[in-house]
Amino acid sequence: MLVPCRDEEVAIPRVVAAFRSALPGATIHVYDNNSTDRTREAALAAGALVRQEPMQGKGHVVRRMLADVEADVYVLVDGDDTYDAAAAPAMIRLLLEDRLDMVTGVRVTSAQAAYRPGHRLGNAVLTGMVRRIFGGRTGDMLSGYRVFSRRFAKSFPALATGFETETEFTVHALELRMPVGEVPTAYRERPPGSRSKLSTWRDGLRILHAIALLVRRERPLPFFAGAGLMLFALAVALAVPLLATFLETGLVPRLPTAVLCTGLVLLSFLSLACGLVLDTVTRGRLEAKRIAYLAIPAPDFRLPER
Repeated sequence: MLVPCRDEEVAIPRVVAAFRSALPGATIHVYDNNSTDRTREAALAAGALVRQEPMQGKGHVVRRMLADVEADVYVLVDGDDTYDAAAAPAMIRLLLEDRLDMVTGVRVTSAQAAYRPGHRLGNAVLTGMVRRIFGGRTGDMLSGYRVFSRRFAKSFPALATGFETETEFTVHALELRMPVGEVPTAYRERPPGSRSKLSTWRDGLRILHAIALLVRRERPLPFFAGAGLMLFALAVALAVPLLATFLETGLVPRLPTAVLCTGLVLLSFLSLACGLVLDTVTRGRLEAKRIAYLAIPAPDFRLPER
């Protein structure tokens, strides 16, 4: 059980108590990310194993967690007491029964304060983009409530630094064609005294930037072919008046524009060539990642006796 948190003195005892009740056999690890309040002391008093990650950002904490902790099943949840601990057994059971690598807790709520309209719209837009580009097997890409197999946890590259790490989770699973599932889970407001660290615009733009980088890295041919097509279209648009003048007078009066059009066409073909080369490299990387994933021993999927 992994809980990243920062400045959650009020919420963290509730989170630890709720998940200890829902998963009595689990070891709860709380990773404190430079809290300025008594989060660390509150987590220790609640009975969690507490460790420190000095590099600021959720992505850094997740990287440290997955590197440090050895388990067959990992439950990751934000430490803000907004996710329903009672859903964890169902998520784990789905992972084990269906032999999945990731189960996402899809947030369900009617409370406006818990899931603000801006966050809801942003999640829908960003999730829709990832579904269209990488495949339609995710309903809540930005959920902070996940269950992972050991294979997922130990093959996940964890390159992100902040809240875009959830996007990286989803794309990693989709790119390797991992079996994934989802479980609807209640989502509630933060307890009084707890404050969100998520910024709608700043973190939304960071996630959008992360998606663009992932598309460039994992889908280089469509990315660079699209860029080449735009450059070629711009060259044609600038060249049409020049061509009309040349056909009428036999002259090219705007030589700089003609040179620009030639450069744009050359750049468009260069972009396409880059996409073709990088597509071959990406396929080789994907094969290596798949082999690394398969090299991790499969967990014992036997369900615990009730």
